[in-house]
Formats: sequence, structure tokens, C-alpha cells
Amino acid sequence: MTSRFDRNNVPDEARDAAFMAAAVTHGRRGLGVTAPNPAVGCVIVKDGVIIARGYTQPGGRPHAETEALRMAGEAARGATLYVSLEPCSHFGVTGPCAHAIVQSGVARVVSAIEDPDIRVAGRGHAMIVEAGIGLRVGVGASAARRANLGHIMRITEGRPMVTLKLAQTANGFAGVQGQRLLITDEAANGRVQMMRAMHDAVMVGIGTVLADDPQLTVRLAGLEQRKPLRVVLDSKLRLPLGSKLALSAKDHPILVICASEAPVERQSALEAQGVLVARVERDAKGHLDLKAALKLLGQRGITRVLSEGGPTLGAALIEQGLAEKVVIFTSPRSFEGQGGLAALAAHPRSLLTQSNWRMSAEGHAGPDSFVQYERII
Repeated sequence: MTSRFDRNNVPDEARDAAFMAAAVTHGRRGLGVTAPNPAVGCVIVKDGVIIARGYTQPGGRPHAETEALRMAGEAARGATLYVSLEPCSHFGVTGPCAHAIVQSGVARVVSAIEDPDIRVAGRGHAMIVEAGIGLRVGVGASAARRANLGHIMRITEGRPMVTLKLAQTANGFAGVQGQRLLITDEAANGRVQMMRAMHDAVMVGIGTVLADDPQLTVRLAGLEQRKPLRVVLDSKLRLPLGSKLALSAKDHPILVICASEAPVERQSALEAQGVLVARVERDAKGHLDLKAALKLLGQRGITRVLSEGGPTLGAALIEQGLAEKVVIFTSPRSFEGQGGLAALAAHPRSLLTQSNWRMSAEGHAGPDSFVQYERII
């Protein structure tokens, strides 16, 4: 199926914006499977028609541009190439995309944003200009930055971006002390499964594991092969050997991050079941150092983390400025019993209303509603 614009009626800026939106959307197909590389999208347009598409393939290569150029073949000559991140300019496993673009004969390149990676950082754009190809940078920059934020955060901050998911009853509770509280229905749960599939790792605290015994796997039809790293923050290595997480470690990867003084014998027992264990120091308050834990994940090539931990972990991520996106699902049902745990304490909840946060989406998933906040960075 092709997409066409009437060149006589559509201004150049509107046409560029529309085709870049298509490139960014196409690139999102790679979210959750391209790390440590970014999930880039590319479309090639000729005479107002998209003649080829490409997105970064699982494992991080081939890159989006080479995929699109391969599809276009000789038809790329004289065309315009739209890409959601600056084409790479360095030699790695494959040659640089900027070189492939120059060799393809395209007449013009529209690039959303510059890549902060020091191996690129403007060099890809420079190669294109030096070859005499027209270049426009900045179209669709905001959307492209959001789509590539995991890559950007890992390069600039040394850690992945974090999406925090919370679920609450109509009156703001997330659970009951000592027992599991089922809050959202099937449609919202399916949406969370899709969120897992679009992240490289799913993270919880040991409290959530002990209360819920979750699997943290992707169980949507057609996406069973997506296996984000399951991460448990567990300072004392209390993860039960009989938990669903530990028992499935050889089929679905799991990493437990503990404190430096955690028992060595517990580590050995977990590792015997296929569980990976890594250690970080505690912070000034005696808790696991969250920033150090996230940097450890960044060193492992993780660019996007979905946190499904409880109120304590959620509050810490917001208060320490370590969450870039917060999605709160709300059930129409209220909790009227005793011992209810607030989904989010008053202070971190109030931070979401401040000027460095914005509400970016809201809607319904079946009977449940959701609201999404993004930190402005």
C-alpha cells in the first residue's frame, strides 16, 4: 500500500512533517528488541509516494536506513529519505548508513534529530552535506526524541529511560498489606503486556515478588518471543527459589540486583537455577542505590525499563528524578476494606503536577481509565 501527497496542494513543511511522522511510527516497531541500538524508522519518498520503509531489526541491525534502501533499490535515486535519528557515520559490524545513503543516489535527506553518540554526533549529517545531498534537520524532533529517549538517556546519562506503571482503585489504593489485590481488568492488563513487549527490561522490587509471585513475561499472542529481562531489586536476596521468576529463569532471563553484603550462599543457590545476580552499594538512607542499579542496566545495553514495582519503588523513582514516564491505570471499583496501601504517596503524586511534568495522554482500556505523564527534559 502506498501513501501519496498532491505536491501542488500540500506545503513542503506539512509534507515533510507527515512523512517524518510515518518514519517515527515505523521505527516504534523495534522498541524492545533493538537494544543497545536505538529503534529508528525510515521511509523513502518519490513523487509524493512512499516507495520503501525500514526499521531497525531485532538485535539492532540491519539499521532502518539500509533496510529501506534495500527495499527501494534503484528507485531511491532522486528520492527523499526521511529518518527518525541521524544516520550513523562509523564503521561497526556493518558500514555507516550515511555512506550507504550517499551511494544510493537519494537527492534529499530529512533527519529528525542529531544522535548524541560521540561516534556520530553530527558526522552523519556532515557526510550527507559534503556529498552534495540536500539535508533538513529538526522535522518531527519532539516525537523522535520521545521514541529514541532510551537511547539518548543511555548515551547522555549512562542509564536507561524508565516508564513507571501503577494501578490503583477508584479511591487510590494499590493493594492490601499481606495479600494481592486484583485491580484492573483484561483490556488494561493487555495494554500492560504490550508495554512490556516495548521495553528491554521489566523491573520490580522484592516486596512485589513476595506479595504477588508474578511472572513478568509477555503473553500476548504473536509476541511470545519477546523476552524482556526481568529485574528484581532485592537487597538481601530473598527471592524464593520456588517463585515463578526463579523457576522460569532458564527460559526467560532474570537479573536480581542485591546489596554488596548480600549472602554469598543465596547468590550461589539462585545462580544454580539460572538467575543472574549483580551487586550495587546502598544509598545514604540504607536502600539499594537506584541510580547505580539503573546504570548497571545501562552497562548491560538496556535502554528502556518498565517498572511495575509497588508504591515504595514508584515513589522513589519519581522523587529521585529517575522516571521519564508514569502511566497510572485506575479501576472504577473502590477498595473499602482495612489495610489498604496507597498507590502513590501524596508527595510523589504532587510532583507529577509540577512544571517539569506534563500529562501527555489519557483514555480508557475497557472499564479502566489511564493517564500518562512525561517528565520534561
